Amino acid sequence: MPAAPQIEVRRVAATPAEALDRADEVVDQLLDAGRSPGEILVLTVGEAHPWQQHELSFGEERYWAQLAEGGDVFYADAALTRQARREVVVLVVNGGRPARAAEAYTAALGRATVLLVVCGDAGPVVTGAAGAASGRPVSA
Repeated sequence: MPAAPQIEVRRVAATPAEALDRADEVVDQLLDAGRSPGEILVLTVGEAHPWQQHELSFGEERYWAQLAEGGDVFYADAALTRQARREVVVLVVNGGRPARAAEAYTAALGRATVLLVVCGDAGPVVTGAAGAASGRPVSA
């Protein structure tokens, strides 16, 4: 039986108040590095990302159609129940209980096919050179 693909996990140090800004920087870096917008899923643990709030203002149907179309970065709550897998998932720990962040980390790991970037504190602590250094620029 072939081994499951290994998902790279990178961490960006951020307080809950900084996490959205760090996530936006990560998305910009990913796009600048050549990633297609449709390859990126941004999930928030706390309050919804402002772009998600904006898109929802056009109605639920249009919002969810964007997920199905897959042509742009998609922003959603980390408790997303719809099918959504993207090459890159950016998990934004911008609030919520630690248990919710841990659940969101596990779910986000299952949604990423290549890379998970965690902005804030969620998931197992990585020590040594194997994990991305806190605040390290993301280039993928």
